[in-house]
Amino acid sequence: MTGTSELVTRRSPSAVLSDGLIVVPLWAVTSIALSETYQLPPVGSAGLRAVASVHDDTISVSASLVGPDRFAWKLALEQLAEASKRGSPLAAESRFVGVRANGLIFIAGLVVHTDIQVQSLTFTTSATRRDVIDVQLGLAYLPLPSVLGKLLDAANVAVRALRDLREHP
Repeated sequence: MTGTSELVTRRSPSAVLSDGLIVVPLWAVTSIALSETYQLPPVGSAGLRAVASVHDDTISVSASLVGPDRFAWKLALEQLAEASKRGSPLAAESRFVGVRANGLIFIAGLVVHTDIQVQSLTFTTSATRRDVIDVQLGLAYLPLPSVLGKLLDAANVAVRALRDLREHP
């Protein structure tokens, strides 16, 4: 792919994955799928369950790492996958400001989430596309019980609505 790195530097990334220190832009995202599995209470139960999540979110991302930096982005994704399991710099810093955030940050057109953990990471190359590393990411949203997630969801909707108004007046 000639001129791929020039194309990449002129656009905004389709998605971003970060631990608060390392930021990996995913430029060539072919698909993002959000799956929400809702927990149903046992039949005949009364009242609300305290501090229990009502649904589990998983995100599947298909992207391509292109250009001369593709191996650096691959290594960075591997580092982020490990950081999502052992705790990120964001988690350590968030304790000092009274916000309980843990895991990674994922920003895309479909969703903005903190508290992301990498479930799976698959890299594929082929002889026909030697300068491309295809990547499949399996992400799980594992928030701590707090208001932060709901506030981020509301802020995401507001920002997306303003962006749409600006682009399509």
